[in-house]
Amino acid sequence: MKISIKIFFLLSLTVLSGCSKEDDFDYAPDTVGSSRITYFPLLTMKGAAYVAVPLGTAYVEPGVSAMEGTNTIPVTTSGTVNSNVAGVYSLNYSAVNKDGFPATASRNVVVFATDATAAANDLSGNYARSTNASIATWTKIAPGVYTVFNPGGAPGTNVTVIVFNPTGFVIDMPSQKIGDGSTFSSINESYSPGPPATFSWALVNPGYGPAGRTFVKQ
Repeated sequence: MKISIKIFFLLSLTVLSGCSKEDDFDYAPDTVGSSRITYFPLLTMKGAAYVAVPLGTAYVEPGVSAMEGTNTIPVTTSGTVNSNVAGVYSLNYSAVNKDGFPATASRNVVVFATDATAAANDLSGNYARSTNASIATWTKIAPGVYTVFNPGGAPGTNVTVIVFNPTGFVIDMPSQKIGDGSTFSSINESYSPGPPATFSWALVNPGYGPAGRTFVKQ
């Protein structure tokens, strides 16, 4: 009995000693013990990632904000938009927290000129590459302006580009930056409304060969 009482007493002391005082966890702001907390910058981009602007119309920047924890921090913007020249313009946003950790975001501003023969066209849809059935997806975002996901019909890629349909069924992929920072464009483009609708082009980018690629609408 005495042994049992002693064991219980020792266990009680162990439990009590393991319960530290509340002020043991009263760390200084932005610290845990001897470690300091860093809040990575968080960018919030207002508006869309792709903004289409008719030729000659001034581009109005929707804005980007950055937070470090509960504090607002400055955002640096690089890139310009010439609304008098059709094309795809990249705007890049960055913010750095007090510990030097960066965050970035980007927006593509598309300045377009589409005439009456193309404005009502809708080339949206899924197109299968003739050699491997890999799908390129066209999405209309403005008259004569499309985002095209997987323009090379290459399985496993994550590339989206802007393609113009400025007149009739003429298509054009202007030179533009993609996610990896490389330049992307096309040559020898053609589009036929079908049925079935088809298009073809050769891509100009270091990651793609020079051969023409043909796609058929599904």
